[in-house]
Formats: sequence, structure tokens, C-alpha cells
Amino acid sequence: MYSRHAQRITPGNKMASRKEGTGSTATSSSSTTGAAGKGKGKGGSGDSAVKQVQIDGLVVLKIIKHYQEEGQGTEVVQGVLLGLVVEDRLEITNCFPFPQHTEDDADFDEVQYQMEMMRSLRHVNIDHLHVGWYQSTYYGSFVTRALLDSQFSYQHAIEESVVLIYDPIKTAQGSLSLKAYRLTPKLMEVCKEKDFSPEALKKANITFEYMFEEVPIVIKNSHLINVLMWELEKKSAVADKHELLSLASSNHLGKNLQLLMDRVDEMSQDIVKYNTYMRNTSKQQQQKHQYQQRRQQENMQRQSRGEPPLPEEDLSKLFKPPQPPARMDSLLIAGQINTYCQNIKEFTAQNLGKLFMAQALQEYNN
Repeated sequence: MYSRHAQRITPGNKMASRKEGTGSTATSSSSTTGAAGKGKGKGGSGDSAVKQVQIDGLVVLKIIKHYQEEGQGTEVVQGVLLGLVVEDRLEITNCFPFPQHTEDDADFDEVQYQMEMMRSLRHVNIDHLHVGWYQSTYYGSFVTRALLDSQFSYQHAIEESVVLIYDPIKTAQGSLSLKAYRLTPKLMEVCKEKDFSPEALKKANITFEYMFEEVPIVIKNSHLINVLMWELEKKSAVADKHELLSLASSNHLGKNLQLLMDRVDEMSQDIVKYNTYMRNTSKQQQQKHQYQQRRQQENMQRQSRGEPPLPEEDLSKLFKPPQPPARMDSLLIAGQINTYCQNIKEFTAQNLGKLFMAQALQEYNN
């Protein structure tokens, strides 16, 4: 089994800024609202240090190539993002993958590997400053505790850092699926306190909708690359694009529905655990109240007999409160359910559009 844990390190290089340069034009933008968080409302993108993520086209190709070479099925690939900050825009100009190694490679030091890579890039005058990390996902299944902890470590060390989520399966459907996420300021405060109890989350007003905020992405290329892409598009055969108009529904929808049902089952199990906790808490409160009444009656009897009252006891030791279930896991499951719902909504909207278009063409021909 391959080791795929995100690195939780504090990069030795600090963030740097530079004046905005010229000589390139935006060729594509992706700011589709994600289900994990839309960056609206309290704790949204208005409070974020980064308002836009600009990615070089070469970085996108490297991420796609990394998955094609090492990603298999549910296997997740991850890597480091390098770049600079220009005002409120994060420019990602380079990246390199986390090396693939087995758990038997005990001598391999991942932190040392990253430091050596950034040092080598600095020697050849390439942007080497740590600005985040990227990760592939399987049918949008990325809202996990591992991603939350890793992004908190990055964002705590480097305020402007982001995580790029690349969905190869959705990309294969005809449109590039690459989204940038950050933790909201409120969630960052909760993670710093490391208190995920129901009371703490309620006090911070944390809901699954505002755990992550999505940052708009702009893919930027040089003029020469734009000309090359224009030439390649002219030479591409129209027959290669007929699959995008296919009316047949692929297994993408069915797989998302299956994953959605699995997460709903997990949510129902968490609800049962929470209801059990509430029943145990209520039962303990009743027992504590009955014990206090018995003690009070016994003290009254002792007082009537002229005897001293019973010594005071620490009720917290006699009645230890039940441990409340962790609510953060429930929030993550709810966020993942929201992600699946958004994916299903986008997929069905595209299919319905093609069906209506096919119906209009058929009526026109008739």
C-alpha cells in the first residue's frame, strides 16, 4: 500500500510578493461553486487573504500528468504548489509531486525531499516559495478529516496557502474540474483551539456550508502557448467531440448516487450516536437529582435527631458526564453529502440540456 498522507510541515521559506507583470493573457477561468463551501456569508471569501488563484497552464498539465502516471482508481495523488502572492491574488507557477513510496521505505524522509526540491528550484531561478498543495479526488470524495487537518497545517503556517482539488473522472466527462479551497477564518479559530465539542462548534456558529471557501481560479498562459492551442484546436477533428453530445447516461450519476447513499447511512449512524448521548445525559441528570433529594431528606432526618449533616460530596466524581460524540465528523459528512448533491445537480443539468436540445432538433426535423 502506498503512503498518501498530506504533508503537515511548516515550510522554511516565507511568502513573498512581487509587482504584477505583463506578457500573458487569461485563457480559461473556473469559479464554479463547490459544495464543500461557497465562500459566502460569514467567514466567506470576504475575509480571505486570497481573492483569486492564478495558475499557469503548465501546472495544470503537470497535475493531470501526475494522476495519469500514478493514480489508479481510488488512489489519491498529491503534490506541492509553488508560486508567489501579488496583492490579493495567489499565482501558482510551478509544482512537484509527492514521491510514491511504500510503507516499507522507512528511511525515506518526505520533509527533506521537499526541502531539497525547493532548494534545487531556487538554484535554477524558478519560483520556489511554498503556497499550498494539490490532491486528486475520486468522484468528489475529498471532504475528509485528513484534508481538513492538512489544510489547517498549511494555512496556519502560510496564511495564503490553498489546496487544489483535481477530479479526473469529472474531467473525463468533457470539462476540466479543478477547484481551489481554503478553510474559513471561523473554522481556523476552532482548529487552533482543538475543541470540536458541540458547544464549541455552536458558539463559533460553524456549519457544513461554511467550513471551506472556494476561491475563483484563472488559468493563464503565455501568448505563444495561446497561439499553439489555437493551432491545435484548428487541427483537431470534429469527430473526436461527438461523445460530448451523447444522450446516453454514463455510470457517473449512478456512482455519485451510491456514494451519496453511503454518506447518508453514515450520517444516520452519527444521529443515532448523538441521540444515545442525549438520552444518557438526561438519564444521568435524573439520577443526580434523585440522589440530591435523598441526601436532603437524610440530612433533615439527621437534623431532627440532633446529628450533624452528611459531609458534602463532589457530584462530578460520583456522576461522570458521558463523553459527547465528536461533531466535526458529522460536519464533514454533511459537507461531503453537499458535494455529492452539487455533482449530481451539475451532471443532471447537462444531461437535461442535451435531452431538450435533442427534442427540439427532432421536432424541427419532423
